[in-house]
Amino acid sequence: MKLLVCISQAPDTTSRIAFTNDDREFDSTGVQYIVNPYDEWFALVRAIELKEQHGGTVTTITVGGPQCDPTIRKALAIGADDGVRIDSAPKDAMQVARLIAEHANGKGYDIIFCGKETIDHNGAVVPAMLAEMLDCGFVANATHLEVSDAEAKVNREAAGGEESLTVKLPLVLSAAKGMAEQRIPNMRGIMAARTKPLAVENGTAEGGSRIERFALPPEKGDCKIIDAENAVELIRLLREEAKII
Repeated sequence: MKLLVCISQAPDTTSRIAFTNDDREFDSTGVQYIVNPYDEWFALVRAIELKEQHGGTVTTITVGGPQCDPTIRKALAIGADDGVRIDSAPKDAMQVARLIAEHANGKGYDIIFCGKETIDHNGAVVPAMLAEMLDCGFVANATHLEVSDAEAKVNREAAGGEESLTVKLPLVLSAAKGMAEQRIPNMRGIMAARTKPLAVENGTAEGGSRIERFALPPEKGDCKIIDAENAVELIRLLREEAKII
């Protein structure tokens, strides 16, 4: 099997969030970056498991500058065979999807894995855009995957439960919790990752939107404790102050 895993770099969840340039750019000063957890724990690990079961190769692809190389090397240490970095500073999800599609088109990938979303933007739109651009099947929020011949049996999160699907390959899939268990790179993998191929390609696709400004959410107000027996007061507060009913 020939598998492609989309890997993105994201700020660690403990990072301080701030913006610069009149709130148009994220301030990366002192920020520690990690592999986006949905990409690493679920998409990448399940792709490696499939390679172990069926044979083949696992390639990672990342859109970004040289600062992304350490996170790509971590993916290689976990078990990917090689990596591709498209040298570009993407402006939006559309540009990311176009750049990945340009690379993947005609390469013969059986499955393209993505995490269901990134933990910084939480857009969850790149996988669907990518599938549309490549004119292939797409399953979102997948929690289980088995492959046999040219078909994939997939379970996915659905409203009120879970849905089971059978989809022909090639396929774009966004992975959610349950798809695989996290793997920690061992010393052998870390050493091997230093010599695994990491190709850099130029990226020229245009984006479709621009950021006017970022804004932090308002600070949380004081917490009000309502007696469990006082439902009338709780309803009044929800209606008159919170204005959610």
